[in-house]
Amino acid sequence: MTEIFLYTLLITAMASFIGYELISKIPQTLHTPLMSGSNAISGITLIAGILIYPNVVDDILLKTIVLIGVSFATMNIVGGFSVTGRILEMFKKND
Repeated sequence: MTEIFLYTLLITAMASFIGYELISKIPQTLHTPLMSGSNAISGITLIAGILIYPNVVDDILLKTIVLIGVSFATMNIVGGFSVTGRILEMFKKND
């Protein structure tokens, strides 16, 4: 259990650092296309979390981590589609 937690913590820390470094070096004009890719990755995270949750042993900590991951992935997907919808509204022709 402790080994799994340490691996999970290490992967989360590495992913956070790498993600921050990558996004901070991207020009503003490329953020919208990258949001679509982020939504796809969050979709994979959401599906994986939903599939993993029933198989997590009766460990409250691991279940909490999975639920937090599912929650963040869901927020990212909803927010990404919301922003993408607003951006697409800007390109509609006015009658």
